[in-house]
Amino acid sequence: MTTPTLLVVAKAPVPGQAKTRIARTIGDQAAAEVAAAALLDTLATAAAVGWPLVIAMTGDLTAAAAGDEIAAVLEPLTVVQQRGESFGERLAHAHTDADAGHGVVQVGMDTPQLMVADYLDAGRTVELGSRVIGPADDGGWWLLGLPDASAAQALVGVPMSQDDTGALTEKALGGDLIRLRTVRDMDTWDDALEIAREIPISRLADTVSGIVQAMADDGPEVGA
Repeated sequence: MTTPTLLVVAKAPVPGQAKTRIARTIGDQAAAEVAAAALLDTLATAAAVGWPLVIAMTGDLTAAAAGDEIAAVLEPLTVVQQRGESFGERLAHAHTDADAGHGVVQVGMDTPQLMVADYLDAGRTVELGSRVIGPADDGGWWLLGLPDASAAQALVGVPMSQDDTGALTEKALGGDLIRLRTVRDMDTWDDALEIAREIPISRLADTVSGIVQAMADDGPEVGA
């Protein structure tokens, strides 16, 4: 049985543009470093799955935290540029651009704690012809698997980053989606701290630990 394509939708971790909610606590540069770490961890796990891998990117890596390292990881991979106005439109186009005719399993870069098993569970569901969604604990979703990538056009009308985005996504897709485990998205500094504790052997954990130490050393200046 042919495997689906794994699609990672990512944004260059440019200071001032990446993880702005986290930046309110730790500052723009540190928040960008957290985003970079999450992306690198996500790419490492995605590559380990062994499926065709496509990265839909937006933003300027030359201005990003760890931009050279990220570019080096992306160099042997298939990278497409995100296109469209709204985030839902960009997601829909990314599914189409990644599609090789065997379904698409899509994730973002906010859940670096995912394991290979999470992707394999989604892939098996897609291979059997069913749609699958990974609910996030904030009401959104962290994974969407579609046997027919054209179905992602339904995302164009779904408002993103709301506490009912997951429910609205399921409704737009006609319901009847298989649900995976609920996980925590990395939206705030508290989220980053918690996720880093879940994956102590990771780029994210190392980065978060360094920022926590800097905050302890520098006091109120960090994040100013």
